[in-house]
Amino acid sequence: MSDQRAKVTDMIHQYAESVGLTREQVFNPEKQSWNWRIGSASIQIFIERITFSNGSFREYLRIFSPLMQMPATDLTRFYRQLLELNDSNLGVKLTVMPNSTWVYATYERDIRGMDYEELATCIADLEWWADKLDDELKAQFPAA
Repeated sequence: MSDQRAKVTDMIHQYAESVGLTREQVFNPEKQSWNWRIGSASIQIFIERITFSNGSFREYLRIFSPLMQMPATDLTRFYRQLLELNDSNLGVKLTVMPNSTWVYATYERDIRGMDYEELATCIADLEWWADKLDDELKAQFPAA
């Protein structure tokens, strides 16, 4: 584990504890991920490594929250709404992963140079937006 990855791991644990959770409640050592709920939002955090052909690598903090499954109808209006939300929601992007029918609120950042204050802001922002957007999208596009 890189020194920065170990530092960020400790900061994620510190954040979870600052909001009243324990490491044991939120950390999955097998998957090296953190999971918890804020309101109606499910928060998932990973530190991912991308290795390049020359052997160098970069590590990223990835924070996700599944917002809703894509509707079966009215996809043009749905995708337009997602693009408009991407334009207006600070720091959070809305994504659809390959071979998935789920829309996610996503935040990513290279962990180089990250300190606790920035990490806490990133997680808290994603928590707030995910809890807000899942309700709004489900209200506009109710399940069939």
